[in-house]
Amino acid sequence: MKVKNGNRVIEKEEVNYDFDICEELQFELFELTQEESQVIVHFKIHSSEEEDAARIWKTTFLIDASTGVRYPMVHSEGISIAPDWTRIPANKPLNFTLFFKGLPKKCTVFHLVEMIPEPGGFEFTNIKRNSSDIYLVEM
Repeated sequence: MKVKNGNRVIEKEEVNYDFDICEELQFELFELTQEESQVIVHFKIHSSEEEDAARIWKTTFLIDASTGVRYPMVHSEGISIAPDWTRIPANKPLNFTLFFKGLPKKCTVFHLVEMIPEPGGFEFTNIKRNSSDIYLVEM
């Protein structure tokens, strides 16, 4: 299993307003606009059997490693939501994509965790942020 990622450099951009606003509020507005983004995780799962299946639960989150705050999955493409299953044909990987609410700019490391009431949920820890917030997980 590989998680491809890299480091992220965060720089505060200069924002000019056409009206007077205190510096503290300017910074808060800047942070809010920067956090209105998404994190995209592409998956490529190879079957471990002749024919296998996979699904994702709505209780899948990105978790900020430093604060423990959870950021929910907002959409998925190419995989069924539990309780349904998506078949993984033999000798052909299942490719799917998960979309999550954007992480705060201060977050530099996160975990991807599928919190489910049974064994076998996805769990990838200590993923370093990259500049695109697009990741590939291959299993």
